[in-house]
Amino acid sequence: MSKKIAASEMPLNQDGSVYHLNLLPSDIGQDIIFVGDPERVERVSKFFDSVEIKKAKREFVTHTGTLNGKKLTVLSTGIGTDNIDIVVNELDALVNIDLETREIKPEHTSLNIVRFGTSGSVNPKIGAGSFVKSRYSVGFDGLMKFYPEHKDSADFKKEFLSNFKYNEIESLLYFTEGSKELFDKFDEGFVGGNTGSLSGFYGPQGRELRLKPLAADFLDRLHENGLDNFEMETSGIYAFANLLGHKALSLNCIIANRSTGEFLDNYKEAVDEMIAKALNVMTQ
Repeated sequence: MSKKIAASEMPLNQDGSVYHLNLLPSDIGQDIIFVGDPERVERVSKFFDSVEIKKAKREFVTHTGTLNGKKLTVLSTGIGTDNIDIVVNELDALVNIDLETREIKPEHTSLNIVRFGTSGSVNPKIGAGSFVKSRYSVGFDGLMKFYPEHKDSADFKKEFLSNFKYNEIESLLYFTEGSKELFDKFDEGFVGGNTGSLSGFYGPQGRELRLKPLAADFLDRLHENGLDNFEMETSGIYAFANLLGHKALSLNCIIANRSTGEFLDNYKEAVDEMIAKALNVMTQ
């Protein structure tokens, strides 16, 4: 018998649902789609044949339904890896912890987690409108420093740091590979790349309003270090999936190329196209 998890460690709502997501184990499928924007949940679930579950709490909106006979859950995470810490830990609790006894289940359940996101490119060869599937991620937020079990992907870390110029933030970085099985599954219409997850939208992405960022050429140097696109969640998704025994892949529609200045005006149409392609792969 495993040790009971204290209420202070895993708070639950009065109906027994996990605290932030407001979900019960029966509310989710084994195949989970992450989106950042709560409004994008319905942009995904409109493709489903049916939707049986609709729940929302804070920025976490969840729809669960079926498509081509497969049960799917689409869930909004909000922005940033701090929210990913909440979302993945609570999803894992739904399938791997008995919420009534507060004990870890003896048999492990693995989830398939696929992010449908939008992203900027720093690779001049990956233009706006492209669909990128992420092989490796680099986290710039330091989150995994709170989880000492995390092990960096050694080869990619060595490659990235061989030309990294910013000693001020090097200690924050962590490096993780996504699921090779899922990566290989999404072949037609998706281009492989490596993704950086930055800890903010302005300074960390080189934008200057009233505060000066670290360096004007920071994003350009990310491509020199082996990154192709950047956003704010993938590194946390990959790291937690690896630690908790789940499979994860990040898909991103490129809406802007920061190296060429290109911007996709009709990006919502491109996002819908990516969603349709990805759902087709997930339900084959």
